[in-house]
Amino acid sequence: MDLSMPRMTGMEAITEIKKRSRDTKIVVLTVHKGEEYILSALKAGADGYVLKDAGHDELVTALKNVLAGKRYLSPDISEKVIGGYLEGRRALKARPWDTLTQREREILKLIAEGYKNKEIAEHLFISLKTVEKHRSNLMRKLDRHNTAALTAFAMEKGIIDR
Repeated sequence: MDLSMPRMTGMEAITEIKKRSRDTKIVVLTVHKGEEYILSALKAGADGYVLKDAGHDELVTALKNVLAGKRYLSPDISEKVIGGYLEGRRALKARPWDTLTQREREILKLIAEGYKNKEIAEHLFISLKTVEKHRSNLMRKLDRHNTAALTAFAMEKGIIDR
């Protein structure tokens, strides 16, 4: 499962698949190295997380582990997860990123990719007013007050490539 897909995000797809069939195994294969993506994918129900630059052997190892009922994280990813745990990132206080809904994250990605409100509305099949409200919520929640600042935040979080 890739996390960047048209129409439905990978997180939404993982959640929906797991709702319909808890026994279905899901390995995320993605370029996203950001901690937010990793934790969100695991919370959504992913059984493994592999980076697209992984070699053939690692991918086979991941699939074998997941099919055997184990979880698998690429070595670079497991270092981030362990490092975050050791640094106490599981703090009780929610970080701004954690307060975003899945739709807000999706709209943030599209904003950072340069889409205008009208284009986002058409792409997601929602009203222009809804996009504007989500954009306003993003700016308030993230304390970012223009498109450039939202784009910079998205780049920092690994939502889009630099």
